[in-house]
Amino acid sequence: MKIEKNKSLKSLNTLGLDVNAMWFSEPENLEELKSLLKDRQYKDVDKLITGSGSNILFKGNYNGLVIHPAIKEISIVNIDNDFVYVRAGAGVEWDNFVVWCTDRGWGGVENLSSIPGCVGACPIQNIGAYGSEVKDTIASVEFLMLSNGHEFVLDNKNCIFGYRDSIFKNELKSKTVITFVTFKLSLHPQININYVDVSEKLAGIQEPTLNDVRQTIAQIRKKKLPDPAIIGNAGSFFKNPVIEKERALKLQKDNPTLRLYPTDEGYKVPAGWLIEQCGFKGVRFGNVGVHPNQALVLVAYEGATGEELIHLAEKIKRSVKDRFSIDILPEVNVITSF
Repeated sequence: MKIEKNKSLKSLNTLGLDVNAMWFSEPENLEELKSLLKDRQYKDVDKLITGSGSNILFKGNYNGLVIHPAIKEISIVNIDNDFVYVRAGAGVEWDNFVVWCTDRGWGGVENLSSIPGCVGACPIQNIGAYGSEVKDTIASVEFLMLSNGHEFVLDNKNCIFGYRDSIFKNELKSKTVITFVTFKLSLHPQININYVDVSEKLAGIQEPTLNDVRQTIAQIRKKKLPDPAIIGNAGSFFKNPVIEKERALKLQKDNPTLRLYPTDEGYKVPAGWLIEQCGFKGVRFGNVGVHPNQALVLVAYEGATGEELIHLAEKIKRSVKDRFSIDILPEVNVITSF
């Protein structure tokens, strides 16, 4: 197993920030990963687990070991009359996995099409889009403890999933490396096109298929979201805040074009709308800015630094708070280790 020193991470984070890792490794199987975690040379150094680098913001160089699991196995572990259970390695590209499932007619992840990242990252923040969350398909998550390489498995309930949240962002934050995720997919899928943008696009199709949903969502995302290969970005920079019903409905009454989305806790308010109302959409500040098509996306131009992006994010948060008395929180993980 190769371990690189002073590895450039510029091509390994979708913001394209020019930072280095003191050490970098890409274990391709469970045995290599266990061996790395037990190596005494790296026992006391900081460790960071990355997938495709689509949800991280490096504040500066990483003075530790970056581990990029490249476990890419996919296997069927069980099947019954209603469901198929698929075990996927942490290094599988998420959208490739979605294609693999929808091509077989297995439902549950089609609304999560075109989300950048790897399978190993999807349980951490409980990725979601267009009326779906990955928690609704996850049966179990396998992981190793970074401190000793011991193996554990958590079922869905014990992952303590929430909106863009899980046990891996709280009690187990920075303590584990996910190796495999097992998904429970429907053999008789119910198409979910309740999200307005999707239902409008599919209005002319009487009985849309999984692939119709997938292709429609991919088209919507491509139109709204910038390609990291062209301009550095980490997708949605902020979470959509959830506020109580009475307050949300008053906000909508004052702003008739505002779309609200009901949740168990209240109503979800699009953070992109809040940011746009504060005048940030399409505005550039030095080497960073806000995307002109989607105010939820912060972009990094050539030469941008993590500090610049953090400064812009704080400016946006203050403006939204001052105008709407709503707190918006970052979805992107800020990494510090100098």
